[in-house]
Amino acid sequence: MLSLLTPKRLFEKARARIRPAPPAVAPHVELGRRGEAVAAEYLLARGYELVAANFKLGVGRNRRGAVVEAELDLVAYDGPVLCFVEVKTRRSDWFAAPEANVDLRKQRQVTRAARAYRRLLGISVAAVRYDVVSVILPPPDAEGREPAPRVELLRGFWTEDKFRKRRWER
Repeated sequence: MLSLLTPKRLFEKARARIRPAPPAVAPHVELGRRGEAVAAEYLLARGYELVAANFKLGVGRNRRGAVVEAELDLVAYDGPVLCFVEVKTRRSDWFAAPEANVDLRKQRQVTRAARAYRRLLGISVAAVRYDVVSVILPPPDAEGREPAPRVELLRGFWTEDKFRKRRWER
């Protein structure tokens, strides 16, 4: 039997084709978001003043000319010191601690983004520090209760000096 499409039904079908439902967020992305929220609360409780979260900015161009974009997880002031905070979240530290993934490549990327951030806002005289917040969000237990997250702040995890260009001296 042929069903009749009312104008309302036609409109709904057309709308569904134009604007599809948003895709579900991947579990690892949701875990990262939750970890950043926990880290932000942790820093606020320790007297940090949050300035920005998930700040994306262009840091240059690659060899093909495409814009390279970097993201700063958290930007905060710890007193007079401007802190660029990288947040790493994991379900467990069985294999490795979360901060183990802040390798040289990631440090260089965050340092480059921090320089662009300071240049963008005209901040040149403030003291700068690079911190890492390690967050472990264990999975729920058999009864469905969420265990308390484990958070660790690693102040001064790296310095900008190792990425400065060196001049040859004779």
